[in-house]
Amino acid sequence: MKFLQNTGLTLFVLGLAIFTAIPFLGTWELDASMVKETTKEMHREVMVDILTPMYDKTYSSQFAFISEYSRHFEAYNESLKAEEKWDQVIWDDYAFPLTKNASEGPVSASPLLFLFLSIGLAVLGGLLYILPLYRNETAGIKNDGIYFSSMKARGWLGIVTGTYLIVFYIILYWYPEYLANLVIMVDPLSEVLSGGPASQWFLYGLIYTLAILVMGVRMFRKYRGNNYQTIRTVSVMFFQLSFAFLIPEILVLFNMPWHDFKNIWPLDYSFFYEYRLEGMISSGALGMFMLVWGILLIIIGVPIFTYFYGKRWYCSWVCGCGGLAETLGDPYRQLSDKSLKSWQIERYLVHGVLVFAVLMTVVTLTNYFMEFGLLGQATDQLHSIYGFAIGSAFAGVIGTGFYPFMGNRVWCRFGCPLAAYLGIVQRFKSRFRITTNGGQCISCGNCSTYCEMGIDVRWYAQRGQNIVRSSCVGCGVCSAVCPRGVLKLENGEESGRINDMPVIIGNNSVKLKS
Repeated sequence: MKFLQNTGLTLFVLGLAIFTAIPFLGTWELDASMVKETTKEMHREVMVDILTPMYDKTYSSQFAFISEYSRHFEAYNESLKAEEKWDQVIWDDYAFPLTKNASEGPVSASPLLFLFLSIGLAVLGGLLYILPLYRNETAGIKNDGIYFSSMKARGWLGIVTGTYLIVFYIILYWYPEYLANLVIMVDPLSEVLSGGPASQWFLYGLIYTLAILVMGVRMFRKYRGNNYQTIRTVSVMFFQLSFAFLIPEILVLFNMPWHDFKNIWPLDYSFFYEYRLEGMISSGALGMFMLVWGILLIIIGVPIFTYFYGKRWYCSWVCGCGGLAETLGDPYRQLSDKSLKSWQIERYLVHGVLVFAVLMTVVTLTNYFMEFGLLGQATDQLHSIYGFAIGSAFAGVIGTGFYPFMGNRVWCRFGCPLAAYLGIVQRFKSRFRITTNGGQCISCGNCSTYCEMGIDVRWYAQRGQNIVRSSCVGCGVCSAVCPRGVLKLENGEESGRINDMPVIIGNNSVKLKS
């Protein structure tokens, strides 16, 4: 079994190395026909003229190609801005599609081969490494030395992993042209599913889905014998594969808007943007169903399901962000900060993002129904601010890249506006709670160690106090790792659910309000 794991680890590292090297393979050549095919009609003639110096040249690296493109493109725009000819400035950035079309070499010639040699080997290696895990151990999680692991306890492997993820997300969101070869590699899959070439988001969706599926197998091994964890993991794997990846791509194949039916506003913050509304309204009966379904989830689905099951029905069973956190992020769950200071920051920050999302949506809808007579196109700037700060930097770069530094639920805990909405309902009007049996608690601390949301579960367990917190996602791992069966997830009557015992801090007391 050790040989099998070592083989798997070798294949995974080899696949990751090839994946990292692929963007640098081949050459880049641009001609006028590529520019015409790639750019919008309104920009076509100008772009052909701007990039004339790049024709009939061969670039041996994407850095040289992208650098020269940027130099010519930005020089044109800057000259117009200096003359205040704002209506002639080209605001669209064609760096990614031009870099992709200009790429020549082994990846363009054999995309499926490189897909197998990179992502394929990484998936195969990951499975070979995971399957023998916990084979000789009895079911249940014990004190397994996670704080002595270089990968799981902010050691050098964890730092390298986190840095790699952060760099990848920065490139994905703001410099996708450097991923052009990787996107070419998945073009054949995109053609099959959606009938068109891949974008950087298709590449990301594929990697995201495979990460959940492969690490979901690890969850089966780690929590074997625990039916709740098994079913919950199957659920997040199913929803990610079907609703978040396959169905949206198939919708595009039938000329329908890309739509994730399980994504809910305000997490799906662009749901009420003009292009989304127009796309759904103009897509016939199915488009109207998308719109009505999304609104019903917001105003009816969330309150009802959260009342009966707490926020776990979404955050731990359906959500893609939660799915990645519970599978890929599971090895880092113990790194969540349990301090009171962290809790205070969490409350203000996550609810602040919710307020920001609500205000942005109100302004957007008001402007939309007034036919942009209120703020004109200024709402685009508001969308850009939210998209950059929250949708990209917080949810992506920090939310996932910081797994090895701050635990697996950084985004869910500190930034997700939907988690805040669900949490408010769960805290004040829900049947869900985690009950405790203080007489059985031996204060081992496993529950607090493994709580990904930074809740000091042991504090409640020692006192036999129900755990009712707006941040709790009901993952149930605290119950799974308890050696005495002290903790139990329940959906009981509301009466007796909340205990007003205060948290004692020094000589002061603090009421639990979230």
